[in-house]
Amino acid sequence: MSMNNQQRRATANLRSRNSLCWRKFQKSTVEDGFDGRTPAELLAAGEWAWHDLGTAARAPEGAMTVWTFNGKSARWGTGKEFALEAEGLVKRNVGISTPANWISAATFLAGDGGVQPDTVVLHIANESAQASLSISSVRLWLPKDVATWQTLWAQAPMPVAAEVPSRDKGIVKLRTNKLPLTYVAIEVGTNAGPVWAHLRIKREAFGISGGWVGGNLTKEPYLKLLQHLHVNTGHFDAVPGYTDNPALYDRYPLRLFNRLWPLDKWDTDAWLPKIHAVEFLGEPQYGGGRPVPPQEVFDKLLPYRDSRLATSITDSEERIWRWYAGLSDYPHYDAYRVVAPSPDSWGEYDRWGGRRIRWGAPLETIGDMCRSLRELNRPMPCAYWSQGPHEGWGGRFDGRSRRSPTPDELRAQAVHALSTRITSLYWFNLSLKSLLKFPDTWDAMTLIGRETRMLEPFYLEGDAYRFERRVRADGAPDWDLASIAAPDAAVLFAVDTAYTADPQENLFKFGPPRAATFTFVLPPRLRGPKDVFRVDADGVHEAKWRVDGNGVVIDDTRSRDAIYVAASSLEMRKGIEQRRQAALAHEAAYAVDRAAVEALLQ
Repeated sequence: MSMNNQQRRATANLRSRNSLCWRKFQKSTVEDGFDGRTPAELLAAGEWAWHDLGTAARAPEGAMTVWTFNGKSARWGTGKEFALEAEGLVKRNVGISTPANWISAATFLAGDGGVQPDTVVLHIANESAQASLSISSVRLWLPKDVATWQTLWAQAPMPVAAEVPSRDKGIVKLRTNKLPLTYVAIEVGTNAGPVWAHLRIKREAFGISGGWVGGNLTKEPYLKLLQHLHVNTGHFDAVPGYTDNPALYDRYPLRLFNRLWPLDKWDTDAWLPKIHAVEFLGEPQYGGGRPVPPQEVFDKLLPYRDSRLATSITDSEERIWRWYAGLSDYPHYDAYRVVAPSPDSWGEYDRWGGRRIRWGAPLETIGDMCRSLRELNRPMPCAYWSQGPHEGWGGRFDGRSRRSPTPDELRAQAVHALSTRITSLYWFNLSLKSLLKFPDTWDAMTLIGRETRMLEPFYLEGDAYRFERRVRADGAPDWDLASIAAPDAAVLFAVDTAYTADPQENLFKFGPPRAATFTFVLPPRLRGPKDVFRVDADGVHEAKWRVDGNGVVIDDTRSRDAIYVAASSLEMRKGIEQRRQAALAHEAAYAVDRAAVEALLQ
């Protein structure tokens, strides 16, 4: 499932990684500009997947614009160069280099809980084999208004002082003025030259969503159940009797996640706090039998660029989703590992001791795909449609009678995704029929929701730091170890991969707890932590740990998964427990009346 380096960097922005200043690209049209060919010709030849040069605008003196294309063939991959010709620009060769330093994650947060961020968190990677990277400043380039999103003007640089060792990551967290909901270029000043990123400013908040919820949002027992599951987002827009009924909506608020068109209805100060993202293209890589070309996806999303609404698309086919990288502001993907449609051939996985199965695929490949999507779209945050209960997956031709994940299978897929540092988790699906057909999944989703709320600040401010796939002496799967590094703590995941495919019930089953020793490398700022403890929905638990070299070693007896926190302060436990109590209070306020929910279908 993994990508090679050239595929991973398939999206090429014309930026300062090759020492060309973005301000040079001041152009209204491009003709024969790329090795003597137009963008349209490169698309037609299958060498480019998509570009935004059709909307390229001449920048006034002192401003800059950003041009982006996604190279589809190796000709436009890293290590190559091309001749660029454009009006007002001397013809030159532009290199597409593999960067030594980059912005790995860029997250915008709002301290007051509003829609306009006032904090930016940047994680900077230094892949130089020898040199430390010194960070001295951060400058934002912003448009003067949302409608002129392509013309960016330099803001005052903000001084910082940070060091990133060789082959490591560092972090910069800055308070700013309230930022507009539009596109920004981020310029990080370093001793190795500026490091750039270009993305939309969106207030990050962890969304837990559900598919197919729109049909029952006027029914209070159903709304209570969604709230109890910590769902705060839904895939819908206008629902008569719900979104236009403040008495009901304000008691059971869900942020909207759909087409949200026309813009003059939804891009308003009143609706913005209630909107998660624009998403209306389904799965464009499938497109109902006709894949929607990436350039067509760009064109369909283009009207939203001069709005304040962030866009999202559902990727679904890892073999080609690199071509769709960079198209939306908040990409996510849709893939399940048991009894569900899938683009990969489950019977080809050699994972079960010589046995081949058609009803499931390795649960840990969810993490593989999350990492792939993240690297292709960095520094943008990513999300995941996780497998929940689903009433509609029929047929028993593969020998499995249960046509939905068990609670263990459901949890494992979600935790693999969370361990990669997603910032939203969507359940497919939470329709009334599906929830009632598999009520044994309710508790599993509630516990995942509670744990997510407990750890939410670390997901939002953090970045994926390290990953290790551990196997036993005989090569059999053992544990996936992953970490998320936030400013003041690291969340450490041990996810059990030693489960089996039960030959009688055709279910994935985990064994009893077993002794294990987990070693996690920590970023320099968190080495020698003040506290290390285990976290689950029941609270904070003591852990047997010790400092060892650049990280910590934890001895435990576990199965399924274990989540630990390495904290720089002894106060960290208190905040996590406070958030747990708030989550418990929320669950109690929306206690589920199962009989009332069942009555909705009678």
